[in-house]
Amino acid sequence: MARTVWDSSVGKKTVMAVSGLIMLLYLVAHMIGNLKIYFGAGEFDHYAHWLRTVGEPFMHYEWTLWLIRVVLVVAVVAHAVSAYQLSRRDIRARPDKYVHRKRRASYATRTMRWGGMILGLFIVWHLLDLTTGTVHSGGFQEGHPYRNVVDTFSTWYGNVVYIVAMLALGLHVRHGFWSAAQTLGAGSRTRDRALKTVANVLALVLTAGFISVPVGVMTGVVS
Repeated sequence: MARTVWDSSVGKKTVMAVSGLIMLLYLVAHMIGNLKIYFGAGEFDHYAHWLRTVGEPFMHYEWTLWLIRVVLVVAVVAHAVSAYQLSRRDIRARPDKYVHRKRRASYATRTMRWGGMILGLFIVWHLLDLTTGTVHSGGFQEGHPYRNVVDTFSTWYGNVVYIVAMLALGLHVRHGFWSAAQTLGAGSRTRDRALKTVANVLALVLTAGFISVPVGVMTGVVS
């Protein structure tokens, strides 16, 4: 039954929709947490420590955080695999170009694939930068996330990589949220306008919220 659902295009689109909504919920929470950087190093570092102690004493130190990480990894892999397979299926079904040109899709629609690739590469870079410290500039300091964030956004390339990725994220969310709603049956003539408005607002808020952090460092508001 599960294999039959997965092999169908509808099943893959459903997996994309559900995994995308899981990641969207995480992004909203992550953005809110990031904005704590404006309250100073003590507040931001305390928040980072709290993430590792959520659920104690029932959950051991970092268990909740690792559970969240596992869910996110599964969601990202499921999203990427289903998107790739749907893309390949679409190419095989239409090997030749249309004789008559179709109405041009929105910019976000036409860049979903490239945006997904950019975000995938960014996730790897982001983890190596602020989680493991492998590519971090200025000397990675374990347990001092505020200092590490300021170090990253004190470099021109750190800002460029992050801002470009967040712009791609905004476009991805704008189209992805509406598409997920259609796949899961939430769309209708009466609700489509509201769903598109929610998608636009979510994309704008997330993009502005995430980009505000490197801008805050560049302008000296966060230092």
